[in-house]
Order: sequence, then structure tokens, then C-alpha cells
Amino acid sequence: MTDDRSDALHALVMQQLDDDQAQDIVSIDLAGKSSMADHMVVASGRSTRQVASIAQKLAEKIKQDGYGSVRLEGLPAADWVVIDAGDVVIHLFRPEVRSFYNIERMWSFGENGQIAAGGNA
Repeated sequence: MTDDRSDALHALVMQQLDDDQAQDIVSIDLAGKSSMADHMVVASGRSTRQVASIAQKLAEKIKQDGYGSVRLEGLPAADWVVIDAGDVVIHLFRPEVRSFYNIERMWSFGENGQIAAGGNA
């Protein structure tokens, strides 16, 4: 995916999450730091029902807008749903589950641009 297309997908994801009232939306720029994606977005829903609804609507919007197919993992339980949209990976959590896994910290970058590994970076 080109940089412009990746950035447009990222903007679509951020807008849709805002429209669907996701909470505590955090975007982590991975461009040039990881080969898996250019952006990781982490957000919360107030309940499993809201997490599932946000995930389903977002996946549909990404497909409708021509960004191709997406993979959804974790939808039945909806405690933690991962949406893989290629250059943008979205993690949707219930607040308690998000605080337990704390993936923002795991994916934070140190001063030299290296991905922090656990608590030792």
C-alpha cells in the first residue's frame, strides 16, 4: 500500500472510531519501525457489546471504502478484538482488559526508535 493510501486508511479508522464513540483512542506510528504495519490504533469500548459493534462497523467501512478485506480476531467474546486491515492494525478492548495487557506500553518506542521489549527497554 502506498504511503498516501496507508495514511488515508489510518484517517478513516480514526474518524470511524470517533464517530462510534470509542474511548481513549491512541495511534502508534510504526512506519519504518515495523514491517507488520504503518499504524497501530488502540481504543476501548464501554462493554463487550460496544466493542463488537465498533469492530463490525469498522471492518465493514474499511471494505466499503475499497481498502480490501480485513481479518477480525476475538469477535465472539469481544473482550479484545483485533482488526488487521493491512497497513493499519486496530486493537479494541474493554477497559479492564486493555489495562491488563497494556499493549501501548509494549509498543512504545525508546529514544533510539527501537521497540521497547517488555519492561526492560
